[in-house]
Amino acid sequence: MSPLTEMHAFITGGGSGIGLGIARALVADGAQVTLCGRTADKLEAAVAELGDQARFAVADVGDEVSLVHALDQANERAPLTVAVANAGVGGASPILGLEVEEFERVLRTNLTGAMLTFKHAGRHLAANGGGALCAVSSIAGSHTHRFMSSYTVSKAGLNMLVRNAADELGSLGIRVNAVAPGLVETDISVSLQENPEVNDDYHRNMPLGRRGTAADIGSAVRFLCGPESSWITGVILPADGGHHLRRGPNIDPLLEPFIPDLPAASAPVSAQREDPR
Repeated sequence: MSPLTEMHAFITGGGSGIGLGIARALVADGAQVTLCGRTADKLEAAVAELGDQARFAVADVGDEVSLVHALDQANERAPLTVAVANAGVGGASPILGLEVEEFERVLRTNLTGAMLTFKHAGRHLAANGGGALCAVSSIAGSHTHRFMSSYTVSKAGLNMLVRNAADELGSLGIRVNAVAPGLVETDISVSLQENPEVNDDYHRNMPLGRRGTAADIGSAVRFLCGPESSWITGVILPADGGHHLRRGPNIDPLLEPFIPDLPAASAPVSAQREDPR
């Protein structure tokens, strides 16, 4: 038997990118997966790649009714033992011009969507005897990213949601953890990869000196959801090439064409100090 033969995982945002990388890692070790997302065509293509161990359910994690229906469908197929809150969106705006609607749009998917996933998947896991919840956070949950307030706040909130849920749900046999990626090679991060200045800045702040892949994050999630981590809960695991050891990225060059009045980044502290002599 493969190590995850008894596992059935529900993965939000599972049709591409990191979500699909997670599904590949779980299926490779014998798990069944149900991919959840908003786009049926994308989910169908992912299931065709993964094979008989995969199914999909169309839902928006920000819509509680549709998410509950998707989770019920998945649990009827086979008892759920794992749920991964991976669905996420980005956004960039100076805080002085940030619209409430934009702020709430990002939080609705990244934070409220994760809460709803934990809430309703957690009920199934509790009824099924326990299991693991995992979220995909970001280095932006612990490091500032200029002009990305909505995103950083959503991921910082997600980190605390994970820790609090772990404290609450441990008595039900449910472990709750998160993986915090750095810059990963996906379609969503293309603009960061293709801007030479931004890409180089990321690399300078990663001791391992390379971008991550969906497979890197999939392996980390697979560990946190698998039997090898049965005594681990409440952990935010950096999977970022060591980026968390340094500073957040400077994405100013990427935004300058779109935000002409962008205030300049502060000079390094050493350059601001006067010679005490």
